Amino acid sequence: MQVCTKASQLIPLWGKEIGFVPTMGALHPGHASLIEQAKAQNDFVVVSIFVNPTQFGPNEDYQAYPRTLQADLELCESLGVDVVFTPEPAQIYPLAQGITLQPPAFLLGYEADARPKHFEGVLQVVLKLFNLVRPKRAYFGQKDAQQLLIIQHMVADLFLDIEIVPCVIVRDYDGLALSSRNAYLSPEERLSARKLPQALNSIQEAIIKGERDSVKLVKLGLEVLQGLKVHYLSVCDRQLAPLAQVQPNQTLILCAVQVGRVRLLDNLWE
Repeated sequence: MQVCTKASQLIPLWGKEIGFVPTMGALHPGHASLIEQAKAQNDFVVVSIFVNPTQFGPNEDYQAYPRTLQADLELCESLGVDVVFTPEPAQIYPLAQGITLQPPAFLLGYEADARPKHFEGVLQVVLKLFNLVRPKRAYFGQKDAQQLLIIQHMVADLFLDIEIVPCVIVRDYDGLALSSRNAYLSPEERLSARKLPQALNSIQEAIIKGERDSVKLVKLGLEVLQGLKVHYLSVCDRQLAPLAQVQPNQTLILCAVQVGRVRLLDNLWE
């Protein structure tokens, strides 16, 4: 396995059939599932590990974000990754004022309301990484549903010759969607956080039994989430427009809650 720290080291990779997994490190089994899927579908796998400063707000956890590079490299090697790209910020942002991209208004709201400029930073770094790695396919988890939709829109709008591969949410023993920020939860907070997947499970069970009314489904979920600070629980389509009724294979149920200092996201794709 090769570890690259400079953008120029990626040039010899161009032209290969590359599966790319962009990460911010602190890798967990959810990341491993992305890497395994990339490994199965491509001749060559590149993983980036870069905590991107432009997607953090001034009061967010950029400095405190978990950094476990040695363990991350060991995991990547064990999974058969070919190249890990671990740049310093100056490699990704060589100019004092860089170009930014604005997501379309219809894909904003939700996380964009809570984290202004977040998705601008995401698009900025993802496009840069795509240009440096030049993958055939790139792998993103469905847990960050809004991010996934925005990246798919960017790829389509800018005619990027890259297939975006959505990957199913990987959950821990207690149903909580795997996230690097789960490490911030105390044992007591972890117990409270379990209400999030439980609420979505209750909604899914109701849908299976035939309930389609969005108001009733949201009410059901909020009952399970009592005691937590709920930022949003919404039934929408794949362009984030609210839906009055669940539409099969077109519906996205988004939820974000605050547990202690940790903001947790989860969702259902129906």
